[in-house]
Amino acid sequence: MKYHDSIEQAEQKMHAAIKQLQLWHIPATPINYAVSYNYLNQKSKSLNTAIEKQLATGKKLDNFFLDEAYRKFVLGQSAFRGELIDDLDEVLGDLQASAKHSSVSTNKLVNQLDDNIASLKSTDKHEIVTAIKQIRQSTQHFKLEQEKLAEQLHASQQSTDALRSELDDVKKEIYLDPLTGLYNRKAMTKHLDLWLSNDPTKQVAAIVVNIDHFHQMNERFGPMISDVLLTKIANKVSSYVGESGLPVRSAEDEFLILLPDIERNIAGEIAEKIRHGVEKLRFISSKSGVRLPPMTLSIGVSDYNVATSANSIISQTRGLINDMTNTLTNHVNVANT
Repeated sequence: MKYHDSIEQAEQKMHAAIKQLQLWHIPATPINYAVSYNYLNQKSKSLNTAIEKQLATGKKLDNFFLDEAYRKFVLGQSAFRGELIDDLDEVLGDLQASAKHSSVSTNKLVNQLDDNIASLKSTDKHEIVTAIKQIRQSTQHFKLEQEKLAEQLHASQQSTDALRSELDDVKKEIYLDPLTGLYNRKAMTKHLDLWLSNDPTKQVAAIVVNIDHFHQMNERFGPMISDVLLTKIANKVSSYVGESGLPVRSAEDEFLILLPDIERNIAGEIAEKIRHGVEKLRFISSKSGVRLPPMTLSIGVSDYNVATSANSIISQTRGLINDMTNTLTNHVNVANT
C-alpha cells in the first residue's frame, strides 16, 4: 500500500505551496499551485531542475513559464507522445495511399480483362463462347466484390478521418499555446528540424516582439485583462505572418516570428508594420468601459541558419531589444551583421 499524507500533513503542504508562490510573486491559480506543490514535494526531478535553472540565471518565474512547466512536466507531455502522434499520422497517410493505389490497380486490371476478351482466339467456336462467358462471369463477380471493397474502404476512410481529427486536437494541445493560439517552443524546434532536414543551407529571419511595460499593466489591471491584451496583440502580430512563417509565443509578454527564406531587411519592414499595427490598437474594458493605455512594442530583427538552436535564436535576437530597452521603447532594432 502506498503511503498517503494525513489531513494535517496535506494542509501543511498546501500552505507551503501557496507560500512558495508568494515568494515567487506568482498568483495562486490552480496550474501555478500544482507546479508549486510538485516542486516542493519533488514529484519530478525535471520540473525542479527547470525551475532552479530559471532562477539561477536571474530570470523571473511568471505565469507563462509555470504554464509551460505544468504542461511539460506535470501533465507528462513528453517527446515520446509527440513522436507517437507523428508516427500514427504517417501510418494513416500510408494506409490511405495504399488503399487508393489498390483501388486504381484493381480497376485497371478489370478494364484490361474486359478489353482483352475480344482478342481470345481459338479454332473451336463453342470453346471460345464458353471461355468468354466464364470470363465475363468472373469479371462481373470481381466487380461486385470490388464494389463491396469500395464500401468498406469508404467506411474505413470515415474512421480514419475521425481519428485524424482527434490527432489534430491532440497536436493542438502539444504544439499550440493555449492562451494565444500561437505555436509554442516545442513546435518551433520541430519546424527548425524539418527545415534543416529539407535544406541545411536554408536561412530564416527572426523577429522577437516584446510588449512594452507589460508587467506594469499586469500589476495595475490584473491577470484577466492582461490575458485579453496578450490575446489581441498576438492576433494582430500573427496577421502579418504569411503561410510559410511561424508565429511563436516564446515568453509571457514576448512573441517570436520565424520567416524562412526572407531577407533581413524585408523582415525589418514586416516588423515595422507589426509595430505600427499594434500601436494603432485601442483597448476598452468591456465591463467598466475604462479606456486602457495604448500598447507598444519593442522589436529585434536578425537572421540565422536553420541549424541554429531555438534557444540561441531567441536569446540572440532578444539581445537586440535588451540593448535598447533602457532608453527606447516602441522601436524596431535590426541587426547590423
